[in-house]
Amino acid sequence: MTTTTRETLDARTCAQRLWEAVVVGDEHAARDVVLTASGEGLDTESVLLDVIGAVQRRVGAEWAANRLTVAQEHAATAINERVIATLAGTATFPEPHRGRITVACVDGEWHALPARLLSEVLRLRGFRVDYLGAQVPAPHLITHLHSTGPDAVALSGSIATRLPTAHATITACQAAGVPVLAGGGAFGPDGRYARLLGADFWAPDARSAADRLTEAPLPRPRGTHQPIDDLPHLGDQEYTMVSRTSGQLVKAAYSALEARFPELASYSESQRHHTAQDLAHIVDFLAASLYIDDDALFLGFLAWTTDILGARGVPARFLPPALDVLAAELRDFPRAKRVLARAHELSTRTLGVEGPDHDHGPAA
Repeated sequence: MTTTTRETLDARTCAQRLWEAVVVGDEHAARDVVLTASGEGLDTESVLLDVIGAVQRRVGAEWAANRLTVAQEHAATAINERVIATLAGTATFPEPHRGRITVACVDGEWHALPARLLSEVLRLRGFRVDYLGAQVPAPHLITHLHSTGPDAVALSGSIATRLPTAHATITACQAAGVPVLAGGGAFGPDGRYARLLGADFWAPDARSAADRLTEAPLPRPRGTHQPIDDLPHLGDQEYTMVSRTSGQLVKAAYSALEARFPELASYSESQRHHTAQDLAHIVDFLAASLYIDDDALFLGFLAWTTDILGARGVPARFLPPALDVLAAELRDFPRAKRVLARAHELSTRTLGVEGPDHDHGPAA
């Protein structure tokens, strides 16, 4: 393909070409796009963030809209990961002179590409980086901190159900004397959950994170504290009880759906599995919402779930009865009842859920 230098210098043009390559699984073309962009004028950081990063965000959006299959999404992500490695292998990195940063994902977090992008950007900025990858158990992370003594931990999380784990990890890192910079969608669009959980800094994206760490070292933590010190409402044990009984709650909701929707009995094993999985996600997000005491987290998840199901042609009519069952099971828990009542109102009022005379079955 013949291109002009002016076109190559345009990150949007390069991102479009990379998209066209990854969406059809053409790794060689993807590599050529990135290396050409880097070789003809785009700096490496821009290629990482404004080309590869932009394409990866589009991959997620297209999957959510059901315009990419799960297999295509996985293939595109794998290609982007290998393209990053190719680009890093050809880039010129300065000698580390700014300090040492550990970059890791919250335990249970498999979306590692944002953390990988940050790692390479920090290396370009002159940091020594220990990139630990996806789902790093907190005890192993703390052992690493004690043996390496970094200036900060950059903790990445995109799944809000892992916020309790993220909180424990943040607290443990700070107890080890290492400040934490948090980033990723799990911490809220404005970083509200990062601040709530006591992170020393929140960054909306990799460039902002690198800018803050480049500006000056994060202050070292002073003193120690426990997670409940940040979230005194945990004393009511609602989060603990919901998380411990999640399996029972899912079974109760599934049984209620079987009674409400007789056609569920004719579902295939795969359809039954997906329905149970949807219910498990609902309970997990309810628990996370109780952990941080923010109804908006659960309500936002329900809206997102309805959009996802709608894009796949699956009715969301199972949501109100499932929420009713959970509310009945958790009738002695005021905060859980509150968020479930708000969720039920939202699902029946704004999510286009019809009444029982028009039901066509739960999610498949």
